[in-house]
Amino acid sequence: MNRRSNAPMKGSATRPLIVTLIVVVVIAALGFAYASPYIALNNLKRAADARDAQTVNQYVDFPALRDSLKQQVTGLLTRRLDQHGSGNPFAAIGAMIGVALIGPLVDAYATPDGVAALLNGMPPRGNPGERPPAPAVPPASDAAPGATAPAPATPSTPSTQPSGTPATPTPPQPPQTTAGYRGLNEFVVTYQHGAGDARYSAIFAREGLFTWKLAAVDLNE
Repeated sequence: MNRRSNAPMKGSATRPLIVTLIVVVVIAALGFAYASPYIALNNLKRAADARDAQTVNQYVDFPALRDSLKQQVTGLLTRRLDQHGSGNPFAAIGAMIGVALIGPLVDAYATPDGVAALLNGMPPRGNPGERPPAPAVPPASDAAPGATAPAPATPSTPSTQPSGTPATPTPPQPPQTTAGYRGLNEFVVTYQHGAGDARYSAIFAREGLFTWKLAAVDLNE
């Protein structure tokens, strides 16, 4: 008799615990789903900067990115031709040459080097023969063990400006970035170097619930 009376009590006692666990799992899943594009962006940038092609391939839809680059660069050069074609024949010739070289430019930017450039504030400008910048040379401390370090350069007198003050090169500043959802299945990262500079965006598209891939760019922000 006692065993029969205790069974319903045990079931009623575990039911709130099960409900609580389900609520916790749902909240955690929703939180991870919301954060997933930020995680994808971070992982992709780290992989692109390291030229980790295998990881980059996991976070980039290269066929879609190629189509977007082709459309955006074509529009960029068309607008340039419209603006300068009538008043500057040399600019028109340069724009037409750029149109002919869209294919090689797209091929150059639809690569880990190109993705790294896009995510570091260096989009294509539509110039003839343009390629993404080469990866930075690792510092001497990262050289392979046993490698001979290059001899230090002979110190030279720093150049001076007309005022007599030493000329100090200004390092390039990282771009200002903003990131956020632009719809349920679209996540946009916008880059801008300064208040008056042009902006552009890298666009991630959702694939499934938690997966995001770089699928397009917008050079016309």
